[in-house]
Amino acid sequence: MLGNEAIARGAYEAGVKVSAAYPGTPSTEISEYLVQYKEDVYEEWAPNEKVALEVAFGACLAGRRSFCGMKHVGLNVAADPLFTAAYVGLPGGFVLVSADDPLCHSSQDEQDNRTYARFMGMPCFEPATAQEAKDMTREALLLARELQQPVMLRTTTRVNHLRGPVTFGALGEPAPIVPFERNPMRFVPVPAVAQGRHKVLVEHLENARAKAEASPWNKVSGEGRIGVIASGISRAYLADALAENGWEKDVKVLELGFTWPLPENLLADFMSGCDTVLVLEELQPLVEQDLRAL
Repeated sequence: MLGNEAIARGAYEAGVKVSAAYPGTPSTEISEYLVQYKEDVYEEWAPNEKVALEVAFGACLAGRRSFCGMKHVGLNVAADPLFTAAYVGLPGGFVLVSADDPLCHSSQDEQDNRTYARFMGMPCFEPATAQEAKDMTREALLLARELQQPVMLRTTTRVNHLRGPVTFGALGEPAPIVPFERNPMRFVPVPAVAQGRHKVLVEHLENARAKAEASPWNKVSGEGRIGVIASGISRAYLADALAENGWEKDVKVLELGFTWPLPENLLADFMSGCDTVLVLEELQPLVEQDLRAL
């Protein structure tokens, strides 16, 4: 499957009922493939990214699992309602796909939207294969429903447009609608409400951090005093380099798939056993900066 096709399949397996998006390479094909499930999923192209996000936001407030996809620069248009969504929380379960474009294959800049995940307080997954693209999409939606918080699936061009084998999972039971409860102290984010909701957001992030510590998407392999920490598609580049040079047993590797909030204990334990650590990531040195701070 194409990476974007696998993302669509993962959303379907997780029981998404509403999808809204605005087309833009490298994210466009997600919706083009998701429409094949139109008997079970309502989907629309919106006039812009902000409207797309608000359609999915509204469906999720009403208790439905929802999904929204856009390229990286589109999130600049949609940022305003997404910040509010992070504060009030979304009961139904909401995932945003941010498709970043390193090297500007089809874009006017290379902004790294992992920064938005940190800025907004959104858990973030970064797949590196078609199988992970499907499985992480499903897991991100389940986590979003559990935490009642928006979750980001951050991809880059070489993930969206790779092709690889994908094993389908079983379709889950239809997700029950979360009944909407009138709660002005949550859903009317005037300043007095927002102040309290910020504390709730921090609590949810700490819950997510505990899950990242134990997540199978964050895994250690190999041994030695040289360590490499890699996230996203950089994990695939690293695997190629190690295999081509026969270095698999000489280098200790920590692959990060559930990349925000960072599993700080796992990272500290990993680094304590290394003399040198190399960090591989696209684009900005965000993980590297976080590791230096840690």
